[in-house]
Amino acid sequence: MIEVKSKHELDLMRAAGKVTAAVLKQMTELVRPGISTWDLDAAAEKTIRSFGATPLFLGYYGFPGSICASVNEEVVHGIPKKDRILKSGDIVSIDTGARLDGFCSDAAITLGVGKVSDEAQRLMDVTRKSLYKAIGLVKPGARLGDIGHAVETFAELHNMGVVRDYCGHGIGRNMHEEPNIPNFGRKGTGPMLEEGMVLAIEPMITAGTYKVRQLGDGWTVVTSDGKYAAHFEHTVAVTAHGSEIFTAFE
Repeated sequence: MIEVKSKHELDLMRAAGKVTAAVLKQMTELVRPGISTWDLDAAAEKTIRSFGATPLFLGYYGFPGSICASVNEEVVHGIPKKDRILKSGDIVSIDTGARLDGFCSDAAITLGVGKVSDEAQRLMDVTRKSLYKAIGLVKPGARLGDIGHAVETFAELHNMGVVRDYCGHGIGRNMHEEPNIPNFGRKGTGPMLEEGMVLAIEPMITAGTYKVRQLGDGWTVVTSDGKYAAHFEHTVAVTAHGSEIFTAFE
């Protein structure tokens, strides 16, 4: 069952989205060569709490950070560390979320550190564009499969891998609600979208194989071939006339 939110609940989610958006905007200003992912995490937590919100990720199944900071071949769930110092040429995916007045928001961005390669920049550009291709299809009457199909076809058009082991999700009072939202699929299939549904759409795209594996820390997911990965995500509401991005900051 995909929950449909009331107008009041959507207002609360919109407010929660502004918190996560503020963190991502902050990350675009802080990411640079020489900063640690630990320092990024500390800054994010401070910002989230300044809104009277709580970090959605911190303590979730024991996760130790307020952000996931996934560098280069790390796809998702990278743990912030004091000794993980970003250097020029890296790319870092920052995934974060906030809970405010009982409702959640969740979003991610991948940022280049200093001067990155053309291949890395292209990967980030394609992943970001695939997210907006998917969001552009969100409206009442669309099918869930339309979203995954949009991501998959755009990424594969550019000869990039689409991660299959992890997916987007519904969101509301809980970070993960129905439905699961794969980044692949067939048009015209799956549940029909209705006004008031809220989705966390999150393409995870790789420069090589779509296959991934989890490291021994029990969290960090990396590409099987060691090639770079990018991750973009927004919390998106289905509206009467299309969609509204609750976590937009650009």
